[in-house]
Amino acid sequence: MGTQICFPVEYLSLEEAWSLFKKTAEDSVEENLELRPTAIQVVEECEGLPIAIVTIAKALKDETVAVWKNALEQLKSCAPTNIRAVGKKVYSCLEWSYTHLKGDDVKSLFLLCGMLGYGDISLDLLLQYGMGLDLFDRIDSLEQARNRLLALVEILKASGLLLDSHEDRHNCDVERASSLLFMDADNKFVRMHGVVREVARAIASKDPRPFVVREDAGFEEWSETDDSKRCTFISLNCKAVHELPQGLVCPDLQSFLLHSNNPSLNIPNTFFEGMKKLKVLDLSHMHFTTLPSSLDFLANLRTLCLDGCELGDIALIGKLTKLEVLSLVGSTIRQLPNEMVQLTNLRLLDLNDCKQLEVIPRNILSSLSRLECLSMISSFTKWAVQGESNASLSELNHLSYLTTLSIEIRNAKLLPKDILFENLTRYVISMGKWRGLKTKRALKLKKVNRCLYLGNEISKLLERSEELEFWELSGTKYVLYPSNRESFRELKHLRVGDSPEIQYIIDSKDQWFLQHGAFPLLESLILQTLKNLEEVWHGPIPIGSVGNLKTLNVDSCPKLKFLLLLSMARGLSQLEEMTIKDCSAMQQIITYERESEITEDGHVGTNLQLFPKLRYLELKNLPQLINFSSKLETTSSTSLSTNARSTGSFFSHKVSFPKLEELTLKNLPKLKDIWHHQLPFESFSNLQILRVYKCPCLLNLVPSHLIHTFQNLRKIYVKYCELLEHVIVLQEIDGNVEILPKLETLMMKNLPRLRWIKDGNDSMKYFSSLVTLMNIQYLKELHITNCRMEDLRKM
Repeated sequence: MGTQICFPVEYLSLEEAWSLFKKTAEDSVEENLELRPTAIQVVEECEGLPIAIVTIAKALKDETVAVWKNALEQLKSCAPTNIRAVGKKVYSCLEWSYTHLKGDDVKSLFLLCGMLGYGDISLDLLLQYGMGLDLFDRIDSLEQARNRLLALVEILKASGLLLDSHEDRHNCDVERASSLLFMDADNKFVRMHGVVREVARAIASKDPRPFVVREDAGFEEWSETDDSKRCTFISLNCKAVHELPQGLVCPDLQSFLLHSNNPSLNIPNTFFEGMKKLKVLDLSHMHFTTLPSSLDFLANLRTLCLDGCELGDIALIGKLTKLEVLSLVGSTIRQLPNEMVQLTNLRLLDLNDCKQLEVIPRNILSSLSRLECLSMISSFTKWAVQGESNASLSELNHLSYLTTLSIEIRNAKLLPKDILFENLTRYVISMGKWRGLKTKRALKLKKVNRCLYLGNEISKLLERSEELEFWELSGTKYVLYPSNRESFRELKHLRVGDSPEIQYIIDSKDQWFLQHGAFPLLESLILQTLKNLEEVWHGPIPIGSVGNLKTLNVDSCPKLKFLLLLSMARGLSQLEEMTIKDCSAMQQIITYERESEITEDGHVGTNLQLFPKLRYLELKNLPQLINFSSKLETTSSTSLSTNARSTGSFFSHKVSFPKLEELTLKNLPKLKDIWHHQLPFESFSNLQILRVYKCPCLLNLVPSHLIHTFQNLRKIYVKYCELLEHVIVLQEIDGNVEILPKLETLMMKNLPRLRWIKDGNDSMKYFSSLVTLMNIQYLKELHITNCRMEDLRKM
């Protein structure tokens, strides 16, 4: 079944099987005394096989006793099967689950998934095939079809017949992941258990109009049989086939999928003449100088996929006037043919990753009057001004059904002021390449002057976007301005870079922000190369603003002296990652105007209790940084530096990091002491990775009072710290105490004054003492490079 490693799955005992069955059926079988005896017999019929137990339990959950008894009778009367590696009981359980699916559409989707090879299955592909096969009844729009597909997929998952995809999809078709239609779905791919797939294919093969999947061997012989003439779905894997017959006589065929990695495989011109009812045709990853002339016979074709194809002349597509879905993802198409103006029924056109596409003749796009989805990311960018030979953006005004749009534009001047985007529910409009798209509504603006009128429609898209990027923004000192109470309420990701005129991200003194708050859904804020940025927020932040922020990155902002006011930092309870680097004037991360702020608003004691979910903290190349938090000084930077230095440690006793897992401190020349001697309870107790590089004034790394705190520390990396004498200080530590018991990696490099370890009796201990005193049963790596060696020679 395409697996890399095969191993036997143990059968469950009756007790284990019953436990799994009850858990899957949510214990309803235990409480119903009338149902329980029948349920036990059903479990016995599953013969301890987990796939059978789970599937039948999900199918029978919440059903009546009569349905349970009928299922038991069918399981007992099951006939033997000839399916390799699938026993008759497993087959019977899965077939019963399929039979009792409610609705022909969900049954058809199950069989379709069974035909689509191994590994993960793209929801985009299922939608394209489903549209072509009229799988979705009473559907008026592509959005409705998408929603119906997701509902059917959930039914199959609930029945145990489909699974969520694996997180690491090494073998999936990543090109399809760029579609906006499923950008907000929980999972863009599904998969089918190998046993379930074999059963699905067996069920489909017994249909009076069978589905057929062929793997190379015997293709010529099979093509002459009666089965080939009756089938409605054919999937051919021709990896070792070098020649196809002149044609197949399949008068009832609706779907034909051809898979081949042989670039020389030729499709004869007459090949499709006997497939006049064909609705779905997938010839992805083939090579065509011209398309086979027999495509002219496919008057009923609804879906055509030529993804990844080497394409030349495709003018023949213009004769497929019933076509609703055309996908050319990743193909080498250079010019769309003029004949495409005849595709007036086309609803989805996917040109993503067509990197060689340079010509779209004028009036082709405007003629696709039924188009609902147009995808052109990493594709055509040579938009013309009106009147030139190439397509212009003003043609989009003729597409009244368009709801999903993804395009790239070279500059803002190509956007017509009167362009209509009022029907768009999903969009990516990008000036330049977009990497790592996260949401279904995104704008990337580059070299835009905010003083100039962008147009009302673009402004509306801007304010209801979920993801925004601004590069080389000019004509303003603020990035965002609200125009009404709904402005930016759905914004989740904001990135601003290379904009020297920007001084603030927003004017939080604005009355609108003071009344309504700002960015309640914002998850990530990334600021890069803003050489005149003075403050992130200009003024106080209302309660409830940016409370969902999870990622905060600030890079190369040389005028930024602090990052957050305490009043704002307290609201970042969801923050998980913080990276601050290359900010030459930054002196502290958090600042407060007076000591009394620490105990205000119900905060008891002196602990600021900030960032309770912070897992990752990186501070890098900050030459003026003295501490993490301190009181704001209004005098010169020199007096501020002196005051901050007098507070001692970098992390004071007022700041707590209970969830921090990874801490990186690099090139902080004013750092002398990292930890306060009285840190809050559980602060840094979850720290697992500690990196300290290029801190020339640092004297000690792990002091004795934190030995108990660092019980979860797994890796220590310390390099290029010229004055560092002690990696670990053991003063007043009981010799029986475990020292860093989970440490796996210790790397020390270029530490010229290192004295290894220090305790209360001796000024120095040898390296062997470190190994003896530390319970380093998990230590896997020890690296010592260019460190002081006198202590070792005294051993």
